[in-house]
Formats: sequence, structure tokens, C-alpha cells
Amino acid sequence: MAQRLFLERRTYRLNRLQDAARLLPLLGLVLIFGPTFIRDTGSGEGTGSLSAALVYYFAIWLGLIVVTAVLGRALSRLGAQAEAAEPEMDAPPEDL
Repeated sequence: MAQRLFLERRTYRLNRLQDAARLLPLLGLVLIFGPTFIRDTGSGEGTGSLSAALVYYFAIWLGLIVVTAVLGRALSRLGAQAEAAEPEMDAPPEDL
């Protein structure tokens, strides 16, 4: 039977936030380059205006900045809590 590994809630949340931060650039690439691959180039009606494209890219850019700021703040808060909760390892064990 395989053993299950249970992590503390704080450690688990920190790991998931780090995973989200690692995947954020990939999400940005998909959101930025996705519409260029999906756009229907066969008909003349499928092309959008330049202003709509610029608004879309600005919204993506601003959204990525906001999500990065929120993730960074959450990671720094959880990282500080994890460091405060860890026991001090400076002193060697007494019973050598």
C-alpha cells in the first residue's frame, strides 16, 4: 500500500502559489498569441479593428500585472509566515 504524504495547510498553499507563479508566463503567452491563431483569415469579415486589438492587449497586460502583484504579495506573506514558524537550526544538538 502506498504511503500518503500530508503537508501542512501553509506548505500546501505555498506550493500551489509557487506553481501558479510559474504558470503565469505561459498563461500570458496563450492569451496574447491565442487570438492570432484562432482568427478566421478566410473571410474579410473576421478581421477586427486595430483599436479593439489594442484594448485587448492592454487589458491582458494590465491583468497580468495585477495577478502578478497579488501572487507576489501572497507568496511573500506565506513565505514570511513559514520562516517564522520554522524552528531555529543555529545551535547544534546537545546530546552528541
